[in-house]
Amino acid sequence: MKNTTLTQDVEPAKTDPRIKLITAKIKKENYKPDALIEILHTAQNAYGYLPMNVLKFITKALHLPPSRVYSTVTFYHFFSLKSKGEHTCLVCTGTACYVKGAQLILNEIEKQFGLKPGQVTADNKLGVSVARCIGACGLAPAVVLDEEVHAKVSAEEIVNSINAKIAVQ
Repeated sequence: MKNTTLTQDVEPAKTDPRIKLITAKIKKENYKPDALIEILHTAQNAYGYLPMNVLKFITKALHLPPSRVYSTVTFYHFFSLKSKGEHTCLVCTGTACYVKGAQLILNEIEKQFGLKPGQVTADNKLGVSVARCIGACGLAPAVVLDEEVHAKVSAEEIVNSINAKIAVQ
């Protein structure tokens, strides 16, 4: 089993622009431990997820015990300890979307890209996840691809959209 302690990774480079952004946020918040969630948001926005070495950096900067930082990250669902991929595909599996073909979309994504919900391609280009409901029932089935809602989409259409996004890179 992989060790997930906050002491395992190498300290991030201070010249990394993402670390500079996090450092600026920490300074703006006057190094207050009460600003932990806002600082974690800044870090996740910069990296797309929260790498362990960044959590260690934040822990040191705020003089917090690693357990407090780690427990905060794992308590709130919007924080992620693993990369979600450069491109994200979120398939709504709420009742309306499910009835109108969400499972067919998920099956086709798995067939074409070899990904099940919660997985990311080996090259980190695409991550697939599901949501119980995105609140767009009138658009069923709905898929959110890189924060863009695709309404009444077929499995073939979403696979084509994903391929177009990946090919752009």
